[in-house]
Amino acid sequence: MSRRELEGASQAASRARTKEIAQALGLSESTVNNQLHSAFRKLGVSSRDELREVLAELGLSGVSEH
Repeated sequence: MSRRELEGASQAASRARTKEIAQALGLSESTVNNQLHSAFRKLGVSSRDELREVLAELGLSGVSEH
């Protein structure tokens, strides 16, 4: 997973909305959505709750600051 995908995924797992993630990372909402879909696919999850669990299991929760 790319660093940007991980940054967005970490914020999404922290319950940040797509618009908030986009603003924090200086990206469009469309780009954030694409990165999140890619991260979901790579991690084999289908929701932000599952994403949060997987990142925590991998020790990657809280990777990025917002």
